[in-house]
Amino acid sequence: MSSPVVASRTLPPWSEELKNPPAHKPKQAGIPDPPGFPSSISVSSSKKDAKDSKAVQRKPPTPDEMDTLKLKKAWEVALAPIKSLPMTAIMMYMSGNSLQIFSIMMVFMAFKNPFMGILSTNQAFERFETDSNRARIFQVKLAYVAMQLVALALGVWKVNSMGLLPTTRSDWLAWEAQRETLEHAVPGL
Repeated sequence: MSSPVVASRTLPPWSEELKNPPAHKPKQAGIPDPPGFPSSISVSSSKKDAKDSKAVQRKPPTPDEMDTLKLKKAWEVALAPIKSLPMTAIMMYMSGNSLQIFSIMMVFMAFKNPFMGILSTNQAFERFETDSNRARIFQVKLAYVAMQLVALALGVWKVNSMGLLPTTRSDWLAWEAQRETLEHAVPGL
């Protein structure tokens, strides 16, 4: 028997290229850079512009400007419940009026979210409130509570359309007094 020949182990070419990447090829003059990718010339000029812009730093906003910005953000938070209302109304309409698990979950969420929103009104706006804008934030809080009440009214509409609100006379018959008869009829022979 002959002895096995041990082949020398050489690395594949792609492995060699990973260890020693090829040199960067220079850019061809006829091919322009794609939009949004600056050329090497503009990169060096943008670095110079960045150094110049560091010299001219932006001044911090004044307290009045900060209050205005905080008030704008507070209004965005206050109007957020009403922005999701059309989608909620469509989903409630499409879920039908019968008692099914999906419609029950929709009604539960229609009541839970506004209640939780009303209870957490102060926490929602505490990051925007300062001593100088307290009165204006109070108006925003009132608008937020009003929007939550509109969302709650949508839940009440859904419960009413499902027939779960006692709005008819037949729903209250158990508490209605029986009428006293004024005449009695006796069948004739």
